Amino acid sequence: MKSRSAVLSAMGLPRPFGESEPLHIMSLDLAEPGPDEVLVRIDAAGVCHSDLSVLTGQRPRPMPMAIGHEAAGSVLRTGNNVDEILPGDHVVLAFMPHCGACTNCRAGRTTLCTPGAVANRDGCLLGGNRRLSTSDGPVNHHLGVSAFSEYAVVHRSSAVVIDRDIPFDIAAVFGCAMLTGAGAVWNTAGMQPGDSACVIGLGGVGLAAVMGGVVAGASTLVAIDPVESKRELALQLGATHACHPEDAAEVVSRATEGGVRWAIEAAGVVSAIEQAFSLLARGGAVVSVGLPAPDAVLSLPAVAFVADAKSLIGSYMGSCEPQRDIPKMVALWREGKLPVEKLVDGRYPLREVNAAMDRLAEGVAVRQILLPHGEERA
Repeated sequence: MKSRSAVLSAMGLPRPFGESEPLHIMSLDLAEPGPDEVLVRIDAAGVCHSDLSVLTGQRPRPMPMAIGHEAAGSVLRTGNNVDEILPGDHVVLAFMPHCGACTNCRAGRTTLCTPGAVANRDGCLLGGNRRLSTSDGPVNHHLGVSAFSEYAVVHRSSAVVIDRDIPFDIAAVFGCAMLTGAGAVWNTAGMQPGDSACVIGLGGVGLAAVMGGVVAGASTLVAIDPVESKRELALQLGATHACHPEDAAEVVSRATEGGVRWAIEAAGVVSAIEQAFSLLARGGAVVSVGLPAPDAVLSLPAVAFVADAKSLIGSYMGSCEPQRDIPKMVALWREGKLPVEKLVDGRYPLREVNAAMDRLAEGVAVRQILLPHGEERA
């Protein structure tokens, strides 16, 4: 079958992307799902900094590649061996497939699946298949999803079945932003009621971490970002304080006794990790969920790891198990405790994907939603 997809053929083209047009909408050949695979109609896809980092070349990937990794849609067909997912099911797509058999999977750390990480790095599905192609040859998958498309074939472990009454534009956000941000608070940090915390970087992931901190019962929750509108949204979501990074030390000092217990870093730059570390109380920890450049190097006071018992913890996909955590998050959304819809600040047709990348790069967007089958613009 055919699928219109946003395809990147060369990384590093200059901004504005609306002029350089790194992403081209192409009609690709999409093969039928093989064993353990699922064919999904993509009804909504979120635009994330992880997508932008591939455009800029910060996260090198094999070219050409059909971009996008955060999505929701409906199942059309399933391959052999798939019995837990049925045609007609609505699904959220998670960007880390897992084999269930490697050391990490057996230990319950499916987000660290070794074959899954290799497949994502190489631009194929789990098992080594590429289901996208043109007359010139195969097209690589982005993180096993390729969400900026009308249709996608994914591994069964990437599809999480959800109730059919959940709007697709909200459901999509659970596939990356909510897993990564709220998951880091609950799973990686294990934040407890009464803990103090700050979140640096208020994009979709950072604001998801703010919501996660509110649900966890943080007594002090400082939201830090240079963009005023994002700080205002963080306060609406339940942050107790919000400030510019330049004012963070003073605000945290006034709001806490010697610093925060948890600093969630969601900006993806070295300076934010270093600032997060500086805002910790003794015994505090930074949970880093941003994606710095591969060659970025940190400079931290080594003595603080022992003398102040501070720590730095990495968190990939919020240390989540999507099949477990997405239903949990959806239940909290139904209760009004995770107002995910407040993160969505625009819905656009697929043809505006380059403009959406520009808005994201400018720092003004939180979570834009692409509608591969729609023409809505809001």
